[in-house]
Amino acid sequence: MGRAAGMTPAAAPFHRMAQNNAWANETLYAALAHVGQQAFVAARPGYFGSLSRTMNHILEVDLYYLDAIEAGGRGRSVYDRKDIVEPTQLGALQSDADARLTRVCAELNTDRLSEVRQTIRADTAAVERVDALLLHLFQHQIHHRGQAHVQLQHAGLSPPQLDEFHLEFERAPTAKAYFR
Repeated sequence: MGRAAGMTPAAAPFHRMAQNNAWANETLYAALAHVGQQAFVAARPGYFGSLSRTMNHILEVDLYYLDAIEAGGRGRSVYDRKDIVEPTQLGALQSDADARLTRVCAELNTDRLSEVRQTIRADTAAVERVDALLLHLFQHQIHHRGQAHVQLQHAGLSPPQLDEFHLEFERAPTAKAYFR
């Protein structure tokens, strides 16, 4: 899962961040496998008030920005879905979105990164560069996984370490598969 053959230098950091994103979500969902459905939907500290809602939000926003980057035309309709309250089922959907994001990033080049995409907001449309959308998406993921980290701890479980991906010195054994 390392750098794809023929990947442009411009794509490499975005591809690596997409791989980190996939690994962090996989690691977090491995911890969530130990949370029953009742604990997954239980009230927890944080903006979204439960692990379930926090993790559904991460997926929804991933789908929203992936659609924008791919010019898919779904826009805000990606939010027209019911929350998934079973962690394994939600984790499988997140894994699919992560694979999609990794593929998108592997295919980037300088021209595509500087292209603009329209995002439909609640009351307006905004035009953003693809590179800015990707950076925002990665930051969004990190931010909300941090909230889920606290929510896991609140549920009485030890949250996983999620910052051991990029450096060889501290790389988690589970992350090594991404560096072939």
